[in-house]
Amino acid sequence: MASAALTVKQSKANVSNGLYDHQDLKYLLKKVEKIPVTIWENSEAASKHIARTIALAIRQKQQDNAPLVLGLATGSSPIKVYDELVRIHREEGLSFKNVVTFNLDEYFPMSPKSHNSYVYFMNEYLFDHVDIPRENIHIPDGTISMDEWGAYCLEYEGLIDSYGGLDIQLLGIGRTGHIGFNEPGSWEDSLTRLVKLDAITRRDAAADFNGIENVPYRAITMGIASILKARKIFLMAWGQHKAGVVKAAVEGEVTSALPASYLQHHPNVKVFVDIGAAEELSRIKTPWKVGICNWKDDLICKAVIWLSDTVGKPILKLTDEDYSEHGLSDLIIEHASSYDINIDIFNRIQHTITGWPGGKPGADDTHRPERAKPEKKRVIIFSPHPDDDVISMGGTFLRLVEQGHEVHVAYQTSGNIAVHDHDALRYIEFVQEITSAMTHQQDSALVQQLDVAKRYLQSKRSNEFPVPDEVRRVKGLVRRGEARAGARFCGLTDDKIHFLDMPFYETGSVKKMGLTTEDVQIVADLIESVKPHQIYAAGDLADPHGTHSICLNAIFKAIALLEKKKWMKDCWVWLYRGAWNEWPLHEIDMAVPLSPLELEKKRKAIFMHQSQKDSPPFPGSDEREFWQRAEERNRDTAGRYRALGLAEYEAMEAFSRWKPNGANKE
Repeated sequence: MASAALTVKQSKANVSNGLYDHQDLKYLLKKVEKIPVTIWENSEAASKHIARTIALAIRQKQQDNAPLVLGLATGSSPIKVYDELVRIHREEGLSFKNVVTFNLDEYFPMSPKSHNSYVYFMNEYLFDHVDIPRENIHIPDGTISMDEWGAYCLEYEGLIDSYGGLDIQLLGIGRTGHIGFNEPGSWEDSLTRLVKLDAITRRDAAADFNGIENVPYRAITMGIASILKARKIFLMAWGQHKAGVVKAAVEGEVTSALPASYLQHHPNVKVFVDIGAAEELSRIKTPWKVGICNWKDDLICKAVIWLSDTVGKPILKLTDEDYSEHGLSDLIIEHASSYDINIDIFNRIQHTITGWPGGKPGADDTHRPERAKPEKKRVIIFSPHPDDDVISMGGTFLRLVEQGHEVHVAYQTSGNIAVHDHDALRYIEFVQEITSAMTHQQDSALVQQLDVAKRYLQSKRSNEFPVPDEVRRVKGLVRRGEARAGARFCGLTDDKIHFLDMPFYETGSVKKMGLTTEDVQIVADLIESVKPHQIYAAGDLADPHGTHSICLNAIFKAIALLEKKKWMKDCWVWLYRGAWNEWPLHEIDMAVPLSPLELEKKRKAIFMHQSQKDSPPFPGSDEREFWQRAEERNRDTAGRYRALGLAEYEAMEAFSRWKPNGANKE
């Protein structure tokens, strides 16, 4: 896509969201969306725009010899904004000497030296990399005593007012709808105060604290009224997991149960979302409820599936009355009777189902998702982490191997930070003891490195980063062994198993580097060596740590490097989603049914990843184990197909086909 910001004519992967751009559209959107929303292709493009807006405001204030007062947020949402501000400072000479900052919140109690403190976060991502005077930085103090917090919070509030208030306030939004640490139940007139954290908020932070038991129960936060005093407010939300709460905050009623909804009362708020976070907005999900639609095939399919789900009828039982009563009468008027539409959409969805993900040999492939020829295809399954392949498409992986295709699996990152310390220590002690017992060598380089790793793990403070190289090597080998076991279980030989160890990931911390040319070249080299007919890649951009999006971007850039190669014209790219979300039905281009036995085999492949079982270090917001999420999602997909009136299967894995240059959809 040439332009990063999506207009009302654009949405996911260059698909029109269906609305005609006429003179009343802005008015219609304003009636639905009570806060202005800009949809961007991705969080990187949106973040750069926000950063440039802030940079312009800083420079304007410099011309007036005045300070710019910024309200800053933490968490994953603003990280790319800070990255871009740092780049502008380094490469374009932007000075922060006239910037005064106030952070929204801080855990309580919390030492500023802790890696979990927001002091540490802000230094790591912004303050240590720009020329802001330290006396201009203000972050709530997590070390004050319980009998001091009342006076301290009044002082913090007064300090903001003494600078004339906030010029710009950056905000993220939590799953509970909290802004700052203003949890559900917060009042609109609330000021800076000590608050109790919601159980969901603490659960979401558990991975950062190496377990929920280490997450503080309280925090100091600016109040709703403190935030609303800012002259401008920028709210950011990235990923499908934020879509529901974004819709509620933007389109729903103002309520204390959803603190972000109070932003509807502010005169100058802008909401920035990527495509994933926009999925539930009415203009994207049900544009026919917003305005006059441009009824192309994809939108018709989306509307019919929605109607079937809304009225609880299979597609072939939908009537003209159903269409008319639910705002779709113009679809019938413009195109056909409900009978004809129902048959067309039913056939379209039915044609996505195949038990032959590599194509069925000798079959008429006119209405099949994949080509029949060549009968035996070369396939690369890219897995961002060492377990995404079997979690997301383990059944299809097994099917491709069993049907005789040349399957390669490529693990893009080592996944080394996602191994518990106690697991790493267990492996270290095993190797130490077996080395000692079998070789009696106590001074080898291996023994010395393992001893360094062991001493670190035994003395390590909770969630300490960065992790030393010796420890990362051990953890990486743990995951490499599990990945190899899982791929072998699916039928691969070792020469078809590739560990790419992309450099962007190897920081020893949750924070990753940006994508480099070396990362892209590693992926391109593998693609060129295999010359695949099929590439499977993770299109699940709800991954909370962003690794999936970086890995997917590396594949797209590698494909762009190779696009002029003759063999690339025969390469199709299929995107799967991982442990976090599934494709909406209207975006599924291939659905692979799984029998009960195949689902059980998939589970066993996932079980090979023992370090990620029971309680993985980075579980996200879902408390279920990865195999449970996968099975329930696969069964749910099959159930959704069944509800549309199609055949009943035990489970299904779903894929959306991607084509370069936005040609994959209308």
